[in-house]
Order: sequence, then C-alpha cells, then structure tokens
Amino acid sequence: MAKFVTAKEAAQLIPDHATVGVAGMGLSGWPEEVAVAIADNYKETGHPCDLTMKQGSAMGDWKERGMTRLGIEGLVTKWSAAHIGSAFAMNDLVRANKMACHCLPQGAIVNLWREIAAHRPGLITKVGLGTYVDPRIEGGKMNEVTTEDLVELINLDGEEYLFYKSFKLDVALLRGTTADENGNITFENEGPINEGYAVAEAAKNSGGIVIVQVQYTAQKGTLHPKDVKIPGALVDYVVVATDPNACWQTEGTYYEPAFAGNIKKPLNALPVLPLSPRKVVVRRCAAELTKGAIVNLGVGIPSETASIVSEEGHTEDIMLTTESGSFGGVPAALPNFGSAYNAEANVDHGSMFDFYDGGGCDVAVLGLAQADEEGNINVSKFFIPDKKDPSKKIARLTGPGGFINISQASKKVIFAGMFADKCKEEIRDGKLVILEEGKGRKFLKKVEQITFSGHYAAKTGQEVLYVTERCVFRLIDGKMTVIEIAPGIDLQKDIIGQMDFVPEISPNLKVMDAKMFEETWGNLSM
Repeated sequence: MAKFVTAKEAAQLIPDHATVGVAGMGLSGWPEEVAVAIADNYKETGHPCDLTMKQGSAMGDWKERGMTRLGIEGLVTKWSAAHIGSAFAMNDLVRANKMACHCLPQGAIVNLWREIAAHRPGLITKVGLGTYVDPRIEGGKMNEVTTEDLVELINLDGEEYLFYKSFKLDVALLRGTTADENGNITFENEGPINEGYAVAEAAKNSGGIVIVQVQYTAQKGTLHPKDVKIPGALVDYVVVATDPNACWQTEGTYYEPAFAGNIKKPLNALPVLPLSPRKVVVRRCAAELTKGAIVNLGVGIPSETASIVSEEGHTEDIMLTTESGSFGGVPAALPNFGSAYNAEANVDHGSMFDFYDGGGCDVAVLGLAQADEEGNINVSKFFIPDKKDPSKKIARLTGPGGFINISQASKKVIFAGMFADKCKEEIRDGKLVILEEGKGRKFLKKVEQITFSGHYAAKTGQEVLYVTERCVFRLIDGKMTVIEIAPGIDLQKDIIGQMDFVPEISPNLKVMDAKMFEETWGNLSM
C-alpha cells in the first residue's frame, strides 16, 4: 500500500546518483511541488546530487516551472530528453558543458520504458537512422562532455537498425489527478494520458521507487478500475499537492475540461487568418491533404494549416492527431500544445508513437528551420551570434521532440516555413512582393544538425515537400528540386540568389495557384 508523504519527505527519499524518470508534456504530468522540494533540499543539504534525468517531451512552461527547477549545478549531471528548449537553467548548464546531455527521438524514449519494465535489453527501431542520433554522425550527443554511447547501430537480416539501450531506473517521478487510499492513480483532469504507467512499471521492475503527486484523495474502492491509469500496486509514495500552481494542466492553462475530455466544448470555426505570405504557406500545405487522411501538424506555421482547412469547409474530412495521443477534435497550439479540444479518443503516449512509427500518419506538416542541398532538415541545434560578443557563436539547443519519429515514418511529409528569416514581404495585386530581404538564410549548403535525413527519405521513397511563400521544393532522386514558384518572384534573384546552393529546377516548373494570393481561395478540394 502506498504511503502518503509531503513533498519535502518525497525529495529526501531520492538517493544521490539516482536515475530519475518523468512523464508528460509541458506541465501536463509534471510534479511541480515535488520538483521544487528537490531543488530546495539540494540547496539546503547538497542532496540528492549527481542525478541522471530521463524525459520524453519538453517539460515546463518556458519560464520558471518544470524541469528548469532542477537546473542547479551538481544536482543533475546527466540529462536525456527529446526536447530541452523549455528548461532554460538546465539548458544553460548543457551549453556550458557542466551537464552531459543526449537528445533522442521522443517516441524512442517513451517506448524504451516498456523495454526496461520487461527486462528486455533495449528498443530496436529504424527511427533516427541518418540523423544526428545515428552513432555514425553524433549519437544524439549535444555537447563536448557527453561521451556515453546510448545508441548503437546494429544489423538484422541485412537491414540497419538503431538500438536504444535499456538502463536501471531508480525513481519514477509522476503526476496524476486523484489517489485513493491504496495509491491507485486517476488522470481525470489531465489532458494526455502520457507514459506514466510505463515509467512506473520500469522503476518498479528495476527495484526503484515510484512517487506520484496528485491533487485529490479518495476512499479506497471508490475509483472505477478503468479510470485508474497507474495501479496502486506500482506506487510507493503519494504527495497531495498543497500549492494549486503545482497542478497546471498545460503550460498556459490551469484546467480546461475540454482538454481532459470531461466536456465537449462548443467550438466556433477557427479564426480566419488575414491574407499574408504566411497564409500562402499554409494554404499550399492544405492543398496536399486528402479526404480521410490522418494528419499530424507541428507547432508554429504548420499548426495554422488547421485554420485553412476550417476556412475552406473541410474540417470533417481529415483526422487531426497529436503526438501525445489524441485522435480527432482540434489540437491546441502553444502554450497548450499536446492537448486537444474535444478529442474523439486518447491513447497513451507510447501507443501513439507505435502508430506513427508504423506509418499510420498519412501526412505530417512540420517546421522548416534549416534545409540543405540533400534535403536534410535541422530543427534541433543551431549556432547563433553571442549577444555579449557578436563575433562568436553559441549553441541554441532544443532537441527534436517527436520530429524525428513523425517526419521519418509519415507517408508524406511537408516542411513548411518562410523562405528566409526576418524578411519583409507582402501580397499585392495577387503577387508576392519582397520589400526587404531576410537577415538569415534557411537554405544552407549543409545544415548544422541533421534532424531529418533527406538521404534516408530518398532511399525509402518517401514523398517529401518543402513549402515556402516563394516556392515549393520536392525531393526528387535525392535532390532539392524547385517545382513551383510564386507569382511575382524572380527565380534567379529571389530564390537561387538567396540560397547557399543551387537547387535542381523542374522541367515542368509551374506558378503556384494564383488564387492562394487572393483574399478568398476556395480551391481546396478533397
């Protein structure tokens, strides 16, 4: 039977040098009160220290809550995660080479927990081949002090795979909504189901402990067994939060019942985007969707594709999904990314990535931060001018999140973004007009880190497009090829002249649908 303890008592249960696993996305699933207690205890006593943290998604609100609470030198010395951008204090330690850090694919991390729980040696998958996670390239290592090899290249029946190694988990640090007296945990106020059960069983079967923070308590025997997401048999300690700020549902919302599936919220049509070069990008992405398609939309510009589908009257014709496990409804944008209004179904985090990794996603629309002549994309690590000394560059570290899994396995992947950074453009008389050229190029000779491998995509025959407001590229025979150009744009001056390499030009080069550059489009058909 689980023991009920305070957050401070829970912090004191974590031994030095422990490997600690968490589950969730944003602030969903994050045990904020326990994390604060861990940091406070370390400041007071120096313990626990030398921790290894393991996480899947980004955990935090991009401010002070979340994993960044543990960003104190000596508290955590090793960190493995899919996304590290929201934990500023931890990120600073990585950039300063004061913490070892691996950034691995989100789906590989959340599914490795089940391998650990079953005492299997690790996860075997093709996810990550050809990217910076591949040990022939960087092995997922994000700085100079990261030397441990967590990923191996193996060969089975003449085919290459990556092997993500299992490890012993000492502590599972989780969050739910309600715990009964026996420690059974429900998630009724959470959005995603997350991978909490898998982390709990991994810790339990490793001989470790499971700590769960909750909002409420209930009498034993009163919880419906199908509502219990983490059985009390796996839970050692329960912390009932005393601070409401420790139980935010998402990064930006304390509690939205429609995210939890507790109500179906009346949703008006998504706001109509004003005509702009950005809207042209998402219109062109929407043109690639087909009726009945299962779709994943990334953050930023890709997420606005849903607005175009709504504006054009085709919301019911596609199935939007989120990597955290929702099917249907309307996925929420930042700061609530990972949740969905009025989802038709929610599955656990790991199961969703099983579906994605197996090719279940028909179309993915993802971000375009950097691209190169081989069709590679980088969204995980960049080098930017140092504000203190602009002659020097410093690393900006984010990690891939679910990008590697989704981009590699989707039947069709569309990378969407503006052609250049900070350029000034407008739509005038049905044409794209460049007022001021961009300050940073996105189309480089070689990306700074390979988060998506064009070479691997070409080898597997995946359909890949790169959509910008100036032109559309298609990966053809492993080469970036311009297939469409915006009206009003000069191919040589405005496209090739603003790239670090010369792309192939399709012999059937077309002008983009002129209606996309008008107030009303009306040409989306499914």
